[in-house]
Amino acid sequence: MGKGKKFLGKRRKGSFKAVNKNKKKNKEHEVINKKAIFNRYKDKQKVEEEFAKKKQMEARFKQQQTTYSESESEEEDVYGQLISCFNGKKKSTIESEDDVSSSEEPINGNPDEEVTNAENKHSDNSDYGSDNESGSDGGSSDNNEMVVDEVEMDNELETSDDPFIKHIQYDLDDGMLVSLSNNPVNEKQITKSWPVLGNLSISIPQPVETLKKQKPKFSILEEKTFAPIATVPHIPSNVDFKQMHIKSQIHGNIVSANKKNLIKRDLELTNVFTPLQKELFGVMNNYQDLYYPERSFTNADEIRFTYCLHVVNHMLKTRAKILHHNAKISKKSEVTDDFRDQGLVRPKVLIIAPFKSSAYKIVNTVIDILVPKEAGQVVNKNRFEEDFTGGEIIMPSKNPKPEDYELLFSGNSDDTFRLGITVTKKTLKLYTDFYSSDILIASPLGLRMIVGAEGEEDRDYDFLASIEILVMDQADVFLMQNWDHLLHVLDHLHLQPRKTHDTDFSRVRLWAVNGWSKYYRQNLIFSSVSLPEIKSVVNKKCQNYAGKVLVVNPPEVGSIQQVLVQVPQLFHRFNAASPLASVESRFEYFVKEVLPKQRDPLMSHTLIYVPSYFDFVRIRNYFKKEDIGFVQICEYSKDGKIARARDMFFHTEAHFLLYSERIHFFRRLRIKGIRHIIFYQPPTYPHFYSEMCNLMQESNQNKYGGSDCNMTVTVLYCKYDLPRAASILGTRRIAKMAASDKSVHMYVTGD
Repeated sequence: MGKGKKFLGKRRKGSFKAVNKNKKKNKEHEVINKKAIFNRYKDKQKVEEEFAKKKQMEARFKQQQTTYSESESEEEDVYGQLISCFNGKKKSTIESEDDVSSSEEPINGNPDEEVTNAENKHSDNSDYGSDNESGSDGGSSDNNEMVVDEVEMDNELETSDDPFIKHIQYDLDDGMLVSLSNNPVNEKQITKSWPVLGNLSISIPQPVETLKKQKPKFSILEEKTFAPIATVPHIPSNVDFKQMHIKSQIHGNIVSANKKNLIKRDLELTNVFTPLQKELFGVMNNYQDLYYPERSFTNADEIRFTYCLHVVNHMLKTRAKILHHNAKISKKSEVTDDFRDQGLVRPKVLIIAPFKSSAYKIVNTVIDILVPKEAGQVVNKNRFEEDFTGGEIIMPSKNPKPEDYELLFSGNSDDTFRLGITVTKKTLKLYTDFYSSDILIASPLGLRMIVGAEGEEDRDYDFLASIEILVMDQADVFLMQNWDHLLHVLDHLHLQPRKTHDTDFSRVRLWAVNGWSKYYRQNLIFSSVSLPEIKSVVNKKCQNYAGKVLVVNPPEVGSIQQVLVQVPQLFHRFNAASPLASVESRFEYFVKEVLPKQRDPLMSHTLIYVPSYFDFVRIRNYFKKEDIGFVQICEYSKDGKIARARDMFFHTEAHFLLYSERIHFFRRLRIKGIRHIIFYQPPTYPHFYSEMCNLMQESNQNKYGGSDCNMTVTVLYCKYDLPRAASILGTRRIAKMAASDKSVHMYVTGD
């Protein structure tokens, strides 16, 4: 009997050694079983019932083990430790995404000195950090318990109605890809009318039906989930941060940051958003492109706050997602496709603004939303204040500039700048390296200097490869600066990077690897006027698979109503086969039909207003060739030459004055002595028309230059200029002109 007992003990020890030896293997087997149960039922309640049964069976087995002799109680109960994970206290390393965001680490790690190597231990890429404050002391007893919790959490994230998850989580199916690559895109057109935004033209891409039905199987048991077709945006019925999927981290900062806009609109602070902000955020939060051509100095702050809130919310969600995955990866031996949460490079948001004063307001708005006073710190803020303030244009007290000019150039008007920003929980870091930044704020010229041209050695555009949100504020000003700079930058978005930039490709989203990033980029464009050039960018450069929303409110009253002088205004229509052919057709019509009449001595003091600098140069060269007496003022003219040209024109020493639109935009010169104006093309800004016409008042005239009866205004236009002409005349008048057989129409305004 003693020998048998001794033999039984040896045998039992041997079995325990075998269990201890295959401990890791058994754990992996348990994980597989749990995943299999979860995949089989896809229901949390059924999964819990299955595991309850499993626990009961293991409890019975444990009771059977205790029937052995008490003399064996001193032996190491390895199997008991193995199943203790089903009965022990649960320790969840990451409880929620909001809890993850409670750490100080940046979204993709922090390249600065305060980030240690230990804080970046959860990723092969040192560019990515972790917010896991609980460390890795969970022990083996927590591992199996975490499996169910993590699987359920993943399933909850995947089925979430958060627009952020819907938009960037999934790949596009073949039908949608074919549709987006077609020209034109297969789109569903919808029109809506909202109280504040007015008429909306909504375009939502639709997949090709024949390919949509042929979805490839991801596996035998599971079909791959593709990105859903976008839905029509809606106005939030009430401001509920949870329903609007705004991160809890910034809930307490929104009202205080938006207080100025609410007070300006005579609203209570309980409203949280102004009516305009509520409708704008309804579109932005649906991750659709937005073109809003009614930006003004009155609503500029409201618009800026809305897109800054959307940008900050997007970055916090991105950060929480990455850190949540970092914590999971630290418990696993390999990285699967479930953890793909990044782009080819780090920068996710690009905000393009025209002046440093604009960037200054944007950064301060982001600070108010993310890290207001006593809630965090802003690194390099003093340097930022020095660089982006000062340099204001001194406005004259005598003969003051127009109000819109003073508002536009009230701050630092430098148009060469670029700024990288890194977002952490309680810190906003300015002047970070582009490849370590989350948000980039720059001017078209500032970006153009970095992107460079083909053939240049010192050029870089890789940082534009993974932009998920592109904001172009005051896009109309870009046209006055240099439109080619903007187009050049847009052409370098989402190109294949020339270097790896320490990217962990196991974490890069498949749609980014496949070169589909341009279909996921959301574009938010704001301008003060509706221009064909901007609309062309929306139609050709914006390919968001979620679709686009265009605000299209026809101008009922044109700027012609602000013309104070009583003078005949002639609108000459010429024919053009295409926008490109209109350049040549316009010049021929001007030379053959308009210029001969204006060369008559009675038509002296004629100012020719030219919006395009290329047209300006062409007319100037023609005048020199034909030996026509003229003077010129453009944006490149020096002050001395400007003064001389104005003097000669006023005193009838020059018959013509060539005047470019850009000099008027940047200087707003008061030209005196004008008796005849030729608008070579309708002005970009409709109020420029009334401004130039009102310079013909009697107080600005040379009494020896002609009579008051000899004054005219001439405008050249074709069918491609109708949007500009509509802003001057109004929709009703321009519709009659377009339908008329006559090519010349005259209007008279004034007393």
